[in-house]
Amino acid sequence: MPKDTFTHTTVTVAPLARVWASLDEPSTWEEVGGVDRVTDAVVDDDGRLRGFSFEVSAAGKPYRGVAKPRERHEEQLMAWDVDTAEVKGVTSVALRPLDEGTEITVMLEVESKGFLSSMFFPVIASAVGTGLPRSVDEFAARFA
Repeated sequence: MPKDTFTHTTVTVAPLARVWASLDEPSTWEEVGGVDRVTDAVVDDDGRLRGFSFEVSAAGKPYRGVAKPRERHEEQLMAWDVDTAEVKGVTSVALRPLDEGTEITVMLEVESKGFLSSMFFPVIASAVGTGLPRSVDEFAARFA
């Protein structure tokens, strides 16, 4: 099945702890991952986001999916396995402290899940890749 990976790195003036804390807010994933709407968020007793459902549009088509924890390293990396009816993948945010802020790197790996979705995959992948830099830059700018 076809697959692709997109990465974008930017910098915010916000301290790492503030950026990290925002990753446990469900609404953050509406900005970072290019998701239109997050629903059914699961947050544990410590305030850690443990999963959510989402809605996203790619190439003019709506998709519903779920995000489940893949990897979490406090104040360094948060990654999710994402799954829709037609594509699956990984969304991750890596943080690195800087003298005056935080470096944010967002990576999206997407893969087609079937024959029909593989036919439309180039359009879906293009939409994902085109929107990523803008969404990550806007996320970083909200801390200014």
